[in-house]
Amino acid sequence: MAIDIAVVPVAGLGTRLLPATKSQPKEMLPVGRKPVVQYVVEELARVGLKRLLFVTGPGKASIENHFDLNGELIQTLRETGKEELLAELEFERAAMQYFYTRQRQLLGLGHAVLCARPFVGQQPFVVALGDSIIGMHAESDVVRRMTRCFEEHDAAAVIAFEEVSPKEVSQYGIARPRTSGDVFEIADLIEKPSPDEAPSNLAIAARYVLSPAVFDALATTTPGKGGEIQLTDAIRAMLRQGGRAYGVRLTGGERRYDIGNFDAYFQAFVEFALADPRHGAALRRHLEDLLHVPHA
Repeated sequence: MAIDIAVVPVAGLGTRLLPATKSQPKEMLPVGRKPVVQYVVEELARVGLKRLLFVTGPGKASIENHFDLNGELIQTLRETGKEELLAELEFERAAMQYFYTRQRQLLGLGHAVLCARPFVGQQPFVVALGDSIIGMHAESDVVRRMTRCFEEHDAAAVIAFEEVSPKEVSQYGIARPRTSGDVFEIADLIEKPSPDEAPSNLAIAARYVLSPAVFDALATTTPGKGGEIQLTDAIRAMLRQGGRAYGVRLTGGERRYDIGNFDAYFQAFVEFALADPRHGAALRRHLEDLLHVPHA
């Protein structure tokens, strides 16, 4: 069965980006010319996913509005001689159906995924975190490679991984690989280990392909700190029950941009803006002037 469903959790409060996120979802913050979540959706559409469920929360209506067709705006652009701007709305015409459900209590990523159970049913599905862009301009096919791995190995879960420095492992779920290579079997997952305890430097990178069996595992997962249900714990439970999980490494051109704090956000914005074909060169000259760097 071809996998065509994606679940995109976007219910988080974005407290590390206050006050910018007080009335604006962090997923709608612009990176270059587009909001973060648009890059995520374009990535998923590019690899052939057709149905997308946003797991939302209070204050997230602008996400729904962004992916709606806006006939009034289109008409205004045409009537005012700004038809060249219609190309900026091309994402509205993607071959994607959008659905929305509420995570009524913010009880962690695992709980957000569990909220998708009535929609997903008994089908395998993709989970893509709505605040993480994979690759410059989201030009990544990692999800395609992951779904291929899922089908070839009859897996319970396939997870994207990126290499991080040893000092960063305590911020992520880390793989204990059973095999090596760009695609490897996972023996275990360790949540936020210390550098001394980490079995590798392979960190979970915001993309998953999951069997519907994960819902039973999530439903019986004991909540952890703050009463949150962790997706990592449910995947580990599937491993203990005999399920097989695999990791797919991000390639060199598939850096993860995690818009979770201001340092990461500022860096991502600058990198995407500098790569903009229309405005990047002028911005580069401006930055060189600010930093007193001689022009090349």
